[in-house]
Amino acid sequence: MSLRIGRYQEKPATCRDYDPRFSEVARLVASLIHSEYPFITVEHIGSTAVEGCRGKGIIDLMALYPDDQWEQARAAIDSLGFQRQTTRDPFPEDRPMRVGSIEYDGDMLLLHVHVIAQSAEEARVLLSFRDRLRQDAALRAAYTACKEEIISSGITDSVDYSIAKGEFINRALSGANC
Repeated sequence: MSLRIGRYQEKPATCRDYDPRFSEVARLVASLIHSEYPFITVEHIGSTAVEGCRGKGIIDLMALYPDDQWEQARAAIDSLGFQRQTTRDPFPEDRPMRVGSIEYDGDMLLLHVHVIAQSAEEARVLLSFRDRLRQDAALRAAYTACKEEIISSGITDSVDYSIAKGEFINRALSGANC
């Protein structure tokens, strides 16, 4: 299968069911990135990395690079067809997030690639939250309920949605009751 990264299409935030294709697409895109740029390690993060977790349905990947290869990593991701964000408040270029899409099984699936140094605390935090969601059904249910509540309150702007769910994530990571 030949993968081509397509244009990203901003959509209102929703809370949709987990789709088992998310893991397969994440694996394919991670393989594409790593095969072209072996110095980058790719991790599947976010709701689409957690079986049974509802979310926006955007496949989040974390492209981890050696500390001294930031510019090469960003250029590598861009060279595969990923694009800069066009929403308000994009991630800064010294810690970019790139976006794209992939046609898979008749559907266009959206991709976010967070370009982060391997040694960054943020990388550890994102992996920790993913792993906790995978292991803790109660946390997963609370996270899903939080996201459903955000959507039902009328928040569908992707930036506002991310800010709102970030509060839950911060509480969960600090050990506070969610």
